[in-house]
Amino acid sequence: MQAVYISNAQIATSREVFEGSLLVRDGKIAAVLRAGETPPDLDGIKVIDAGGCYLLPGGVDPHTHFDLDVGFTRASDDFYTGTVAAACGGTTTVIDHMAFGPKGCPLPHQSAVYHKLAAQQGPVIDYGFHGVIQHVDDEVLASMKTLRDEEGLSSFKIYLTYDFKIDDYGVLKVLERANELGLTICVHCENDATINTLRAQYVADGHTEAKYHALSRPAEAEAEAVYRMLMLGKIAGEAKVYIVHLSTRLGLEALRLVRRTGQKNILVETCPQYLFLDDSRYNDPQAGLKYIMSPPLRKQPDIDSMWDGLTANDIQTIGTDHCPFFFDTQKQRGANDFTQCPNGAPGVELRMPLMFSEGFMKGRLSLPQVVDSCCTRPAEIFGIAPQKGIIAPGADADLVLFDPSVKWTVTKDQLHENVDYTPYEGIELTGRPVWTMARGEVIVDNGVFKGQKGSGKYLKRNI
Repeated sequence: MQAVYISNAQIATSREVFEGSLLVRDGKIAAVLRAGETPPDLDGIKVIDAGGCYLLPGGVDPHTHFDLDVGFTRASDDFYTGTVAAACGGTTTVIDHMAFGPKGCPLPHQSAVYHKLAAQQGPVIDYGFHGVIQHVDDEVLASMKTLRDEEGLSSFKIYLTYDFKIDDYGVLKVLERANELGLTICVHCENDATINTLRAQYVADGHTEAKYHALSRPAEAEAEAVYRMLMLGKIAGEAKVYIVHLSTRLGLEALRLVRRTGQKNILVETCPQYLFLDDSRYNDPQAGLKYIMSPPLRKQPDIDSMWDGLTANDIQTIGTDHCPFFFDTQKQRGANDFTQCPNGAPGVELRMPLMFSEGFMKGRLSLPQVVDSCCTRPAEIFGIAPQKGIIAPGADADLVLFDPSVKWTVTKDQLHENVDYTPYEGIELTGRPVWTMARGEVIVDNGVFKGQKGSGKYLKRNI
């Protein structure tokens, strides 16, 4: 592997932006030099002039769903197509949430399934898995330690809704065990009874259009579940709780209330869809199917609150919850009944460009804040730092170079996600990835994927 010297870059970390250069050798960052420092002997070293561009750590997406089996269909991106799309958008690491397995299956079951899927499909960037807990008994609680020790699963996900939801008794048992083991518990927070009651009422009354998906999952359902989950976390000894895809002002207020009591170990994620898209997208009964996801799109005050939460560091990370289904086929299952539409939307390719453009370039966030929420904090929280998410000697040379002078309009035909639409069609962005490097190799060059299928490695994560 040839050494690379990246010169004249505006280097962005989670703490600062400075002019400098980087030496990459054997897939690692060998040296970081600030402007004015003497460069190394460049004989035999490939030089990349990054003048006028920003060099960021490769993105770490802590929330994807590749090849997700929802029972009647599967998500359209697998571990190859999904990671190609991620790389083209500047993301170099993903941590995927496993689907539910058969009822009553042992905890390691889905881990084995997912290792096999990834091996067969050939990810092109490094990846990890979150375990999934769909019932609680002594065997499951024991297996949490086994998977931590043998496979490096430092996080597990539970759901407070859906068919395999965990009741409060089970939640407490999982949190107590996680506290013993130093694990992070990711939680989908929505009040199950509220959702099922409203869904049944709307369908019984003949209200089956896409907009009723959002109406059946009100902000109060999220806020109640967030507050209840955090209270259970405190009862369990302040276990480490990670709230996935926060979407509402009420949910943010609930967690702020808990934080004011002094409770620690609360970690929060939001997603680009809750920063850029509002619930008016559901007004078209047909096109609205594109945006059926859970939680649903919210109102402008909720969007404003998510930005405020990022600015104030009440929200630590930005994931995508990438889970695409073809609009012309798979999503049409819900054409006459929103409850039959598969939940999810694409987004893994646009997370970094959206945040660079609409976060940094428009002044909503500083560039270090973007780097922190999209790269550094996800790596730290989920046990892959300092290998990933930073620019520092010894870290993997996972990097993305952004040209801030490029203005472009998002269209589906420019993207690499294996789906027939993007929720962000027509959005005008400023700044675009020039190239993406994974462990020292440029795998995307001006939007063209040049990497190798299967080059991504599984990451055993630390607690």
